[in-house]
Amino acid sequence: MKSLSSQRSLASIPSLNSQSHHHHHPPNHPSTTTYHQCLTTLKGPTSSYTSSLALSGTFLYTGSSDREIRSWDRTLLTSHSELHPPHQVALSGKGAVKSIVVQSDHHKLFSAHQDHKIRVWKKTSNHQNKYTCVATLPTLGDRASKILSPKNQVQIRRHKRCTWVHHVDTVSALALSKDHTLLYSVSWDRTLKIWRTTDFSCLESVSNAHDDAINAVAVSNDGSVYTGSADKRIKVWKKGEGGEKKHALVDCLEKHKSGINALALSNDGCVLYSGACDSGSADKTIRIWRGVEREYCCLAVLEGHRGAVKCITATVDRCDSSEACCCVVYSGSLDCDIRMWQIVVPVV
Repeated sequence: MKSLSSQRSLASIPSLNSQSHHHHHPPNHPSTTTYHQCLTTLKGPTSSYTSSLALSGTFLYTGSSDREIRSWDRTLLTSHSELHPPHQVALSGKGAVKSIVVQSDHHKLFSAHQDHKIRVWKKTSNHQNKYTCVATLPTLGDRASKILSPKNQVQIRRHKRCTWVHHVDTVSALALSKDHTLLYSVSWDRTLKIWRTTDFSCLESVSNAHDDAINAVAVSNDGSVYTGSADKRIKVWKKGEGGEKKHALVDCLEKHKSGINALALSNDGCVLYSGACDSGSADKTIRIWRGVEREYCCLAVLEGHRGAVKCITATVDRCDSSEACCCVVYSGSLDCDIRMWQIVVPVV
């Protein structure tokens, strides 16, 4: 494997910051340029910021620093400059909510928390959209099965050890595989872990995956895993073929000037969105990346948030296979706003 210092920085096309959303190529018109605009800004509680976002059906779920997860009906969101739409608290956990993913076919929701835990919630009422906690990861059974063997112990401090299934710092982000059989978690402890969603057992742990805290993770349909870190890098991981069953580093994106806080992939896995901020600097941006045969370029930079971008989620609105794909991106920031963006990416 190449060292980080020897890996290339990948090509980037010029930023589109200077182009307004009234660009002379409208979204329905074929163009080689990425079109983008902010459709609306959602105003939630000002006492906490949105630290995580997830989409499921017509609902947008937002996790916050006040430990609550709220649900918003996306059918009520319209293209106004600022909105205060109705929302409800779906659940309230322990420790600030850092990330949420929804396993809609099984009516489950996974949440990552600042207390080093991952919690599993099950929907109790479809009408009320309420959830109850059914498990905490790592489970007691998973811990008990690993604790007796010395090979399952890892050093976390000078005089302290624990099993490799534990996260030993804030669990910062979660992602599900395409078939929802695997859950991926990353942490400020610099590890990437893979869990089975049927019995919640931990299958793999990649230690020292980055040089600093890992803040974000996204998984494409082909199984490629993207991790974003405070070390300013986005890394791409892939499970080995044949007998090799562990994840290995296959690429590294190094265009951000500050730590990566959020990642999201388009449904087809071809466009990667990344959010970053350097405290006190002007880089409160969202970047749009395209990957073609393991080559990546930056298509656009979205500006508008007044604080660090902490979370992103995206969904395809419509796609014309011959011209362009239209996506809707939601972003949450320390400015306590949730922004809703329209992105049109030309087909290669």
